[in-house]
Amino acid sequence: MSPNVQISSALPSFEASDPGSWNHLVEHAQMLESLGVDRIVVSDHVAFGRDLTSYARPELGGREGGVQPTSPDGLWLEPLTTLSYLAARTDRIRLGTNILLAALRPAALLAKTAATLDVLSGGRLDLGVGVGWQRAEYDAVGVDFDGRGRLLDRTLEVCQLLWRGDEASFTSPGLNFDRIHQMPKPLQPEGIPIWVSGTVNRASARRLARFGSGWIPWGPAADDVASAIGVMRAAVADAGGDPHGFGVVGQIPRIVDAGGRADIGAMARYAHGMAQSGVTDLRVTWWPRNAPGDPNEVMAALVAAIRSW
Repeated sequence: MSPNVQISSALPSFEASDPGSWNHLVEHAQMLESLGVDRIVVSDHVAFGRDLTSYARPELGGREGGVQPTSPDGLWLEPLTTLSYLAARTDRIRLGTNILLAALRPAALLAKTAATLDVLSGGRLDLGVGVGWQRAEYDAVGVDFDGRGRLLDRTLEVCQLLWRGDEASFTSPGLNFDRIHQMPKPLQPEGIPIWVSGTVNRASARRLARFGSGWIPWGPAADDVASAIGVMRAAVADAGGDPHGFGVVGQIPRIVDAGGRADIGAMARYAHGMAQSGVTDLRVTWWPRNAPGDPNEVMAALVAAIRSW
């Protein structure tokens, strides 16, 4: 496998019901670090309304046929707090969000929080960001759902201004500041890498061209990432960006054999095919703890098989 291709894993930072303890997050993170996994990522929801059917509506930012994994009373840990907790208990593995609803946070406050985490973790933070799909969540925070794309762009612009310059000024409808200083800066020289989530569309391409170090495909693009990569690269070029200047996430599906056990060989071959197509971050988004076999052994075997390519 090319040294430019990395392996990442989502951590189960949400539960349908109270797990009693969240110690498994530390155990999982430390185990993945010991296996040489490059990055762990956690999810984000600030609040829920009662109607979760919008998750299945692509026109609102959801996914065709998608089902929200918990009820409104599911337990979702705040991601940047969770990553801070994990940063103190790991040494090397990178820490990311998949995805952070960045527009729900005031831009300068997000910049400060993220920079602090980057400094304390030794420069290990990545921010995967997206617009989300749930109007009630934006309502609860007092943010305009219909303008969430514009607000996300503004948030990212302000963050990068504050991360990269000693003094920052900004003027836009609804947000203005002059000669603002914010320290400390992130340890990573150009600021914290931003991974833009979205389907292949003009807004996502412009956002990726302007702010992104990487792309997290969503919807149909995630289902057929090999075909979507070329289309997105062309769209980024049309938006004035570098069509080869960003990484790409590709999800490794859970493939099982006739006995219901993880088919390590099949998953490794699938991962190899994605890497050949241009994927740079091979991501496991499922967790095998409820599947047959020891989850640590399954992950160890899968990582070893992918690395062997």
